[in-house]
Amino acid sequence: MFKTHRKKLLVTLAMVGCVAVSVAAYTPDVKEQPRKRNLKVLPENISKDSLHDVMEGFNDALGVKCNFCHAPRKDDATKLDFGSDDKPEKDIARSMMRMTADINGKYFNFNSSTRPDTIRAVSCMTCHKGNAHINDVAK
Repeated sequence: MFKTHRKKLLVTLAMVGCVAVSVAAYTPDVKEQPRKRNLKVLPENISKDSLHDVMEGFNDALGVKCNFCHAPRKDDATKLDFGSDDKPEKDIARSMMRMTADINGKYFNFNSSTRPDTIRAVSCMTCHKGNAHINDVAK
């Protein structure tokens, strides 16, 4: 009986071997853990695109790149750690965001029916005009 089913047995063993090698070689996609966003002024539920737009606004208004406020990652200095608070410029930016929101809320929202973000009379560009430090504007 073993001789008559020899071909079937060899084919079955070959298939089992292929399946075993395939299973051993398979590595499931591991999704990168989302980075902690560490948002203290902007809303936690801000979309990635909206957050990116806000950050590009800072870049334009201050004439800087992302590394002006964001520290390099500890594990790879060629990448930025957007959640880190290691650079004091990030806290300064937060303070400035609160300040402009207060000014806009107090002086430029003409009635309570408008959303607080409807009218933006004061922004980073108002004072910075493309310079990282306001002192540079006066020169």
